[in-house]
Amino acid sequence: MNKAQLIDAIAEKAGLTKADSKKALEAFVATIGESLKKDEKVALVGFGSFSVSERSARAGRNPQTGKTIQIPAKKVVRFKAGAELEGQL
Repeated sequence: MNKAQLIDAIAEKAGLTKADSKKALEAFVATIGESLKKDEKVALVGFGSFSVSERSARAGRNPQTGKTIQIPAKKVVRFKAGAELEGQL
């Protein structure tokens, strides 16, 4: 499912227009992003939780040349599915 298909599904299930569904989805994504930038955990009961974790610097290898390179430390977003979501699979 891509973004357009998700917007269509939200519009259909919530009885909203596609424009309103798009605004709602974009607001949701922006709000999650802002919270994660502040290192806040976002927990949606039944769906899952988003959090930020840090990957430490490490050595890697360039697949074309085989040369060892240094990969810098960075922050990554983690998602852990909730029990209700996992139960639907």
